[in-house]
Amino acid sequence: MSATRYIFSVLLAWAVVFSTVLFAQTAPANIRVSPTFAARGLPPGVLAPLTSKPVAAHAPFEAGECNLCHVNSDPKQPGPLIKPVTELCVGCHEEFPDVLKRAHAHPPAQTNCTNCHNPHNANYPKLLLQEPGQLCTGCHKKIAEILTTATVPHKALSTGAKCLNCHNPHASEVEALLRQQPFDLCVGCHNVDTMVGANGKKLQNMKAWLDDNPDWHGPLKFKDCVACHKPHGASQFRLLDGNYPKEFYAPYDPAVYELCFGCHKEKAFSTALTTKLTRFRNGDKNLHFVHLQQPGRGRTCRACHEVHASKQDKHIREGVPYGSGGWVLKLNYKQTPTGGSCAKTCHQERSYENRKAP
Repeated sequence: MSATRYIFSVLLAWAVVFSTVLFAQTAPANIRVSPTFAARGLPPGVLAPLTSKPVAAHAPFEAGECNLCHVNSDPKQPGPLIKPVTELCVGCHEEFPDVLKRAHAHPPAQTNCTNCHNPHNANYPKLLLQEPGQLCTGCHKKIAEILTTATVPHKALSTGAKCLNCHNPHASEVEALLRQQPFDLCVGCHNVDTMVGANGKKLQNMKAWLDDNPDWHGPLKFKDCVACHKPHGASQFRLLDGNYPKEFYAPYDPAVYELCFGCHKEKAFSTALTTKLTRFRNGDKNLHFVHLQQPGRGRTCRACHEVHASKQDKHIREGVPYGSGGWVLKLNYKQTPTGGSCAKTCHQERSYENRKAP
């Protein structure tokens, strides 16, 4: 071996030893590094101070008061921590012991604050190791897969605080670390006239609609938006959790109405004659069957029904948008003591009777 190569190998060995000692001082053994760091592509020294200009800095570190957490005050040789890391954090952030007593606590927050935060400085607000969406999906792999594969994403996960729009990252009194009950979260966002979906189309002001229409669909009566909608992303339009036709007209196929038939009996729509399965009948002639089963021009549910709420019983619509121009087709439905009628809608006035007059 030449003298030059020998000197180089010795210097390299000393460099390895020096870096090992240095890391032991900046990331002592009692810091529990998240096991997901490797999966996120984060280096083992992620808890060390950043050398680039950070976005956020921890005030004690910025002030050079290393001995608040470490045995030494020397920034170059701070030594090990004086206490376990979470004890140190809650020693200053005194509100968090009570926060973590809530019914549902986030395990990373319970075990070690540095699972998500750099205690020195960081390239993200709140001393986060990564931006919130990336940090969350680093652990929550199923959600990451949904976000990757969903053809209809929920914009709440890609705007603003992302995951933290709906979830408290530390603890909550609501399941799944939600900031509020699911219904309250949904209408808390869907309460404006200017919101648009991922496809750019305007969305309904749901809070105003529900306030103005007292006959709520069953899931909404239980304030259960996720009975029909997926909160993270879906393959169906409007984040629906099952098949449902987009069109005003659609050939009848039970599979197309998968979402509806999760609650409603399919026989009520595919049986031509009945006196029990539905009250929308003329004698024993099932008018649901008549409307849905027309070859090539079967009416879908929302041709006559509001899917969220209405002023009339059975979620009967006052009118339905017809075509892309926004024209509203009035149903002019009237309930009668023996049945009901529609006037000048898809057809001339027609009535039905399903019971005798009282």
